[in-house]
Amino acid sequence: MKINLKILTCSVATLLSSVAFAIIPQPESMKCGDGVFTVRPSTVITFNNEELRPLAAYMLDYFAVKKVAKQAPAENFISVELASGFKPDAYRLTVAEDGVRIVAGDYGGAFYGVQTLMQMMPSEIYTKRMKLPVKVATCEVEDAPQFAYRGFMLDVARTWVTTANVKRYIDWLAYHKINRLHWHLSDDQGWRIEIKSHRELTEQGGYRGGSSPVPPMYGKWHERYGGYYSQSEIREIVEYARVRNIEVIPEIDLPGHSWAFAAMHPEVVCNYEFDKSHLSGGLDTRDVFCATKESNYELLDEIFAEVCALFPSEYIHIGGDEVSLSQWKKCPDCSAYLKRNGYTDAHKLEDYFIERMAQILKKYGKRPAVWNEGINGGGLDKTTRVHGWSNMKDCRKVLEAGYPTIFMPAEYFYFDMRQSKYEVGSNWSNIFDVKHTYSFDFAEQGFSAEQVAKVEGFECAFWSEIALSQGGDRSTDYLEYMTFPRVCAVAELGWGKRGSDWDNFYARLSGDHYDRMSAMGINYRLMPPKVAYADGLLSASTDDNSTIYYRTEESARPVKYSRPVKCAKPGEYIFWSEYRNAHSPQAAHADHYKTIKPAFTLTSSIESGRKDGYKRIEEYRGRVTAARTCRNGDWFLFEFSEPVECREMEFVTGYTHIAHRIFPSGYLEVSYDGANFEKVDSLVDGCAKIIRPSKAVKAVRITSTTDRNSTHGVVINPPVVKPIL
Repeated sequence: MKINLKILTCSVATLLSSVAFAIIPQPESMKCGDGVFTVRPSTVITFNNEELRPLAAYMLDYFAVKKVAKQAPAENFISVELASGFKPDAYRLTVAEDGVRIVAGDYGGAFYGVQTLMQMMPSEIYTKRMKLPVKVATCEVEDAPQFAYRGFMLDVARTWVTTANVKRYIDWLAYHKINRLHWHLSDDQGWRIEIKSHRELTEQGGYRGGSSPVPPMYGKWHERYGGYYSQSEIREIVEYARVRNIEVIPEIDLPGHSWAFAAMHPEVVCNYEFDKSHLSGGLDTRDVFCATKESNYELLDEIFAEVCALFPSEYIHIGGDEVSLSQWKKCPDCSAYLKRNGYTDAHKLEDYFIERMAQILKKYGKRPAVWNEGINGGGLDKTTRVHGWSNMKDCRKVLEAGYPTIFMPAEYFYFDMRQSKYEVGSNWSNIFDVKHTYSFDFAEQGFSAEQVAKVEGFECAFWSEIALSQGGDRSTDYLEYMTFPRVCAVAELGWGKRGSDWDNFYARLSGDHYDRMSAMGINYRLMPPKVAYADGLLSASTDDNSTIYYRTEESARPVKYSRPVKCAKPGEYIFWSEYRNAHSPQAAHADHYKTIKPAFTLTSSIESGRKDGYKRIEEYRGRVTAARTCRNGDWFLFEFSEPVECREMEFVTGYTHIAHRIFPSGYLEVSYDGANFEKVDSLVDGCAKIIRPSKAVKAVRITSTTDRNSTHGVVINPPVVKPIL
């Protein structure tokens, strides 16, 4: 090969000066040349080992060339080769004037060399419609990941994701050198994997609401909703992922999070009389497998025989999180087990359950993975892989206990968390965007080098409870927006940041990688515009070449921003930016978000679950859970001490971040005199608004038109009242 390199390691400045080298994740080292290789329709893709034939076929889809061969010609080739002397997933990429050679020790390394080469080409390569010829700068890359495990957890149990969309997501992960898909296939709200010996699990438990015995939740309240993967579809997805060097690790969440399973098999829960009182409207909400029923292990053996046969992965994730120990404590059989063995800690029952499951998995040649609560009993075998998720303290606990650890503390890596204060998403752990995820550093968190050596890798997660209520039938758009570009940060953390700082990463991300993600078809998130107001002029700016738009509160019509807006009331304007298929969250002046707290009293047809009634809400100190589920005709009445002049009032039943414990349907009425009411809005996922009321508001009433909400209570929040500007 004609190498023709300037044999010098590229500096960050040099890398960023060239579109070809703005690569994510950043390679370990690069040597830059001053020549080019031209990819033409006549260029030949070659491979030296049959193991690489699927990779050559994969390349054919993208590179717009027409020929694959096992023998490389003297020139005009792109060759992938296996050789000795490389670490797992490591590769050497050499782009010379007469050809390209990718050499690795394994399939994964060769695949990642291809991904780096693709990022050196025009972004159109990801559309599979790239036009040739294309010039690629000569270079030599030596690259290897820091962590072996670079994962993404996708929850399809709460919100159904089709086979086609799972494949799309696998492609996006592969482009970013993510090599594990942790597939959350079961939970309280659905069972998504076909088990031929127990078809009822998917034929009924794959759906919720309507004719399904699994109650509706998180959206689609008045219809049958869901889906499942047939075994042939699962094999198809597993093979699709394998070609892209992604190992699919299934999760069957046990012994808790099993409400959907128990709806099909009520015999699996503990033997105690459940209180089917008015609190839940008659629903049996037990969701934990009894740990002492031998029949449960026989049933699970039948199921996992099929699960293990479908997935080549060494590990099967069996959950172990958020188990309601109270259900075991009420069970005479479980209580007897604890007493018989001299235990006082109910976590010992979880140890017992997981150990029994480990024996089943071992029978089929597999090992267990669990969430970090799974080690609370202290008895699990140290070969169990543990996913540290709940917080940094628990991750440290897992490492110190000596378990192989997947690092994914929620405050950095749970991508269902909202990305800024006023965006949608969960907020129980943290509010953060891609910059915060990228900022994670073991040393800054106080972890020693010895502890880090026990970390197998990183995993980010998307829990999908909110997706359905946000996106409806287009919930995958919400999934993309919430996870990208945060996945890019995890990709770089897992590969090794190599001393790169945020400015360097963001320059690569916004400079070239935005174009790549657009070509990939990802509806990703942009950073919000910066809004400023001075001397009567309202301005907005971005740093990513996106186009800024704005509208007023009273108009949905977007206006392209070109110059500062002259105005006296900056809070009336809302800005956002767009770039190809990406968009930013809305941004506005601080006045837009100001609220007032008018005095009111709250009464309801449902008794409060607190001793002090609804006082907490009346004092704007937070939400209160009413003492039972809703019935048709239940109501909450807000009566203001004085009529309130405002431009908007919002009322939320359920948690402010998720459609849970809500009035699933209903309406909102307003009264201007405290006696006569008129309907002004219908509830959508438990929420309703009064926008620009014609008069000062004296009272507001929210009324349910649904019996039951699949929980024991209804959450009600203080009103959010925006003043007249």
